[in-house]
Amino acid sequence: MNLSRRDTLFLGAGAALAAVLPMPAMADAVADAIAAFTGGVTPSEGGVTVDAPEIAENGNTVPIGVEAEGAESIMLLATGNPTPAVATFTFGPLAARQAGATRIRLAKTQDVIAVAKMPDGSFKQASATVKVTIGGCGG
Repeated sequence: MNLSRRDTLFLGAGAALAAVLPMPAMADAVADAIAAFTGGVTPSEGGVTVDAPEIAENGNTVPIGVEAEGAESIMLLATGNPTPAVATFTFGPLAARQAGATRIRLAKTQDVIAVAKMPDGSFKQASATVKVTIGGCGG
């Protein structure tokens, strides 16, 4: 099969577009992780604070903090990573504060989502976008 210059350009442009568009499989993985954590309950916005840098020079180690007053647990997800679920912080009745901090790897610019389980069975959610200049997941 002989490809014309035009065919080659279209194939290259299509491949480049496919590489930058969010993959439905990753979106499904994030939705599935949230549904598993919430038992299918849709989280409401607000009530959770995500402390993340706006720009991460290196995606290998990005500091992330989360807080949700009164929460029983907080799940942290990175929407663009091959495995979105990053951490789950669980708080006992004697916890002075319902907050956690960690360093995570981010493959590329993406949203970091925190979902908090509240004592009344409701769920709250917040997110922050982190722009990554050098990816940390091998890509």
